[in-house]
Amino acid sequence: MTAVLAVTGATGGLGRRVAERLAAAGAELRLVVRDAGRTRFLPGSEVVENPGGYADGDGFAAALDGVHTLYLVSAAEAEDRVQQHRTAVAAAGRAGVQRIVYTSFLGAAPDSVFTLGRHHAATEEALAASGVAWTALRHSLYADFVPSLAVVGPDARAVIAGPAGSGRASFVSRDDCADVAAAVLLDDSGAWDGRTPGVTGPEALTLAEAAAVVSAVAGVPVDYREETVEQAWASRRPSGHPDWEIEGWISSYTSIAAGEMAAVTDVVATVTGHPARTLAEQLRAHPEDWAALRR
Repeated sequence: MTAVLAVTGATGGLGRRVAERLAAAGAELRLVVRDAGRTRFLPGSEVVENPGGYADGDGFAAALDGVHTLYLVSAAEAEDRVQQHRTAVAAAGRAGVQRIVYTSFLGAAPDSVFTLGRHHAATEEALAASGVAWTALRHSLYADFVPSLAVVGPDARAVIAGPAGSGRASFVSRDDCADVAAAVLLDDSGAWDGRTPGVTGPEALTLAEAAAVVSAVAGVPVDYREETVEQAWASRRPSGHPDWEIEGWISSYTSIAAGEMAAVTDVVATVTGHPARTLAEQLRAHPEDWAALRR
């Protein structure tokens, strides 16, 4: 019997890319989603609904019945995100899943400056204690996310503002993340068990440099403006979002300033056989990433 490979987050930007690559490779695929109505048909794929998401451990375990390998896309930002991940890992173990490939973050550690880096470290600890073979693909900040950091002002200039200083980030294309994930998921040799490879772009840029790249590709003026932490809180509080979420936003900048996102690896090239895409290459290939800046 062919081993069943389950993909979560298949209606999202990363999970969809991974599912498409696995389907093209002929994998026996199960898409575990909250809403089957949002799932695009993929040849050879089975769709199983789990409306309760990771928080519903019993529902998730039932959705994974008969699955050998699980691609576990990290949950949307939430105050109970770590608990959701722990519940999902435990459910996978109960369901008899043999292997989990998880989407973690570059430099994940209990003492990360970046709030989400600490969350991912806690999830990796749960994976290590689960008794299931596991791999944590530690992604850098997504390159396609960079334009969304910019706010367009009344003068049509866009500004990326935050306390990142002159720190650098190795922005990575989600296309590359998906290529790496598909290769790792299809390799059942055990070579990836217990490993935490950093998946990055080919260069580390300051936010001023990244803003210049976005400006050149999108054809609109984009600048970086340094903020203090206090200014960052003041500029984001009016959004009405809860403090835990704002802290996550701001700590992504302070993490860059601390050098936590500056590492550049050769994982993309080594695993996929093609070079990692630059920020400019990602944005040229995906104009939808920056279309909002021109409205």
